[in-house]
Amino acid sequence: MPRYEYRELEPTREAKEVFCRWINYLDNEFTRHDKPALRAEIVRDNLHQVMLGRPHGGQLNFTLNTELPFNVLQLSLDSANVTMEPEYYGDIDQKKYALIKPLVWFWRMFDRSPIALNLWLGFRLRAMLGKHIFKSIGKNVKIYQGVEFTFGYNLTIEDDCVIHRYAMLDDRGELTIRKGTSVSEHAAIFSHAHDPIEPKVIEHRPTEIGPAARVTYRSVVMPGVRIGENAILGAQAVATHDVEADSIAGGVPAREVKKKTQARRIE
Repeated sequence: MPRYEYRELEPTREAKEVFCRWINYLDNEFTRHDKPALRAEIVRDNLHQVMLGRPHGGQLNFTLNTELPFNVLQLSLDSANVTMEPEYYGDIDQKKYALIKPLVWFWRMFDRSPIALNLWLGFRLRAMLGKHIFKSIGKNVKIYQGVEFTFGYNLTIEDDCVIHRYAMLDDRGELTIRKGTSVSEHAAIFSHAHDPIEPKVIEHRPTEIGPAARVTYRSVVMPGVRIGENAILGAQAVATHDVEADSIAGGVPAREVKKKTQARRIE
């Protein structure tokens, strides 16, 4: 069977120059400003242009009921005016999250804007934001639209990983995705567990994927599980125990189906 390499694509020269300038500008601003309020202002100003097509500025008119919906939209572009799910969790590190919250809000809102459909731009913008949000992010990481994470500051993604659309990366505990790993659409990887009797009791369990592992479509990795090097977790499988290196696992709960050396190649 023929082998198809991943194609390298680029926008026009003019668009590439503008996209890169914007990403570099944001990167520099988030590096220079490490106070939540300043970061929130940067995010608000950029979201105004991305979402509304005009700069932020001027006084809002709160007296007209007919303008209230637009007031709500404008106010919601400022992360200081919104609450996010992780902020309700008792195990959050409030100081760490306050620093990255504006950037997380920017990520979420960008993903809900039309320009997030531009993959070339989205890959690079999310990788830049990940540098400021995550515990660590490597080189050549591709994160598609709609990927969710919990805190962000407990998440490590190493070089050459691909995280596909609408994957859920729960990093309430430590979550490490090793080099060359692929996480497919709608997969969910967890790093915390609830006590079965008292659900408010939380246990953090470090979870590790890879290197060079594949967590495939709609599969689930339960907290504390390790998916070994070069292993595959099959579609819609639920890994409740470690998956050994170089193996293929499937089912609920997931069990080893075969070693990769035993798998039949496509002919």
